[in-house]
Amino acid sequence: MSATKGSGLGVAVVGGGWAGCAAAVELARRGAQVTLFEAARTLGGRARQVEVDGRVLDNGQHILLGAYKQTLGLLKRVGVEPGQAILRLPLQMRYPPGAGGMDLVAPRLPAPWHMLVGLLRAKGLAYEDKKALAQFSSAAKWMGWRLDTDVSVSTLLERFGQTERVQRLMWHPLCLAALNTAPERASANVFLAVLRDSLGARRSASDMLIPRLDLGALFPQAAGRYLASNGGKVHLGAKVTALTPAAGKWELDAAGQALGGAWRGEFDAVVLATPPAQTGALLAPLSETADQAAQLAAFEYEPIATCYLQYAPGLRLPHPLYALLDAPGQARFGQFVFDRGQLDTNQAGLLAVVISAAGAAAALDQEALARACAAQLGAAFPGLGLDAPQWSRVITEKRATFACTPGLARPANATALPGLVLAGDYTASEGDANYPATLESAVRSGQAAAAVILRGGSSSAGNGSLSHAAGKRHAGSVQ
Repeated sequence: MSATKGSGLGVAVVGGGWAGCAAAVELARRGAQVTLFEAARTLGGRARQVEVDGRVLDNGQHILLGAYKQTLGLLKRVGVEPGQAILRLPLQMRYPPGAGGMDLVAPRLPAPWHMLVGLLRAKGLAYEDKKALAQFSSAAKWMGWRLDTDVSVSTLLERFGQTERVQRLMWHPLCLAALNTAPERASANVFLAVLRDSLGARRSASDMLIPRLDLGALFPQAAGRYLASNGGKVHLGAKVTALTPAAGKWELDAAGQALGGAWRGEFDAVVLATPPAQTGALLAPLSETADQAAQLAAFEYEPIATCYLQYAPGLRLPHPLYALLDAPGQARFGQFVFDRGQLDTNQAGLLAVVISAAGAAAALDQEALARACAAQLGAAFPGLGLDAPQWSRVITEKRATFACTPGLARPANATALPGLVLAGDYTASEGDANYPATLESAVRSGQAAAAVILRGGSSSAGNGSLSHAAGKRHAGSVQ
């Protein structure tokens, strides 16, 4: 496909999260004239920068994998160098010393030796635990990392003889981190797809990547600059309220101060990259998309909470990342803790405690949850005074991801209507098993949505003339 395949094509991208930004960048790279609409005042969607009490934080602490090739490639495309923007660590599952966990670090050896040597050296695991881990990896590879009939992750682990300790210390936290769904209700096939592309691939694919930059600077802001430099437009604070097919094109109704109030524009194609609930609402009036709207209506959602705890700038954990032993019934909610000061010197002394599938934690008020997280850290790292932070803030995304349950029906990128495609971490993947709701799946979906349009799934090229409700005018861009 040539770089000018989309030349002259006027495309609206509705939603400025990672999927929408990925679609917009790919379309602009191919020569399309892209207009990006985002209802919020910042780009990034559910992985964005926020300002709290004069501090720049992420709305949730994220971790990526070395297997996220599309995301890493996209960062380079928009001018972000992953080697500088991201801390790369070898695969590890390290618990605080004396916490009754384990300490496993995969050395930088070719696969599969990195996992075998890491297992042999691991502390806190008995022989039967290490044997179970090795046998599971071999069996999963033998069966192609996929079950004919999807089951829960818990059922998968029991079926393959994983010990209680291995489940507790290794598989359960990895399942929560990757799928944001409890193992007893999480999809085994989606979990296996993640393991296939990380543990089952080359050594670097299993590396754990922690952003040094805030999530806004890591990609969305750079994507906005890329669009501007390639003739695109970004409208922030602009909410699209309706999509209407019209004579082979698409009319968008929107509103926002940046648009001068009520606004209407015409485009050759539309990438609908809003969250599932909003996407379903925009699809509902279109009878041709009823099946996809019904799939979205059936989704359940899981929250993620991140508790930020500020200590004296001199506070530093022995390692930048630790797993934690959670026990919600005992008010221990944290599953991982990140030492932000080891990622960004401007955040010295700041720890981020992550709680995936955070239903029980989200039921607490912010102060109570922060106290619980501080007490958990204080017990895990005795002597550091972590039970008494100087400042705290809890940020909870109530609908952070869809619940990644067995056999979940997910909509495709393409719709029955020419020129209308979907993008988001919730869409179905082509070919291989679906990924969970991650940054990589959002990026893959955005690029796949752009490919559908560029293959000709839209009307003839045009420059997407724009009209205001009160008369003809061209809306100004906001970057």
